[in-house]
Amino acid sequence: MLDILLVEDDHDLAETVVQYLELENIHCDHASNGVRGLYLLQEHDYDALLLDINLPRLDGLTLCQKLRNEGKDIPVLMLTARDRLQDKLDGFRAGTDDFLVKPLGRKF
Repeated sequence: MLDILLVEDDHDLAETVVQYLELENIHCDHASNGVRGLYLLQEHDYDALLLDINLPRLDGLTLCQKLRNEGKDIPVLMLTARDRLQDKLDGFRAGTDDFLVKPLGRKF
């Protein structure tokens, strides 16, 4: 079974994503702010990270940079409402692997 961490401050969206992943037999922990997400990443070995950019306490770009600076190569998918080219470039500089722009689609 895959273990995923979702760091997302929109509780309704997070609940929907967690439920969907569980239907696919994927375990998903959730953190609602960047500091809690960073803590969970330091305590557990996840297979992937789903990460919002706009987070309280520690934004997603900074969290991603911290992971990469620590040498962690976990796959990171940014979930964000930001869709400008500059936002994507900032994300790739921070170390994300790819982007998924919100809203995520109707199948969730």
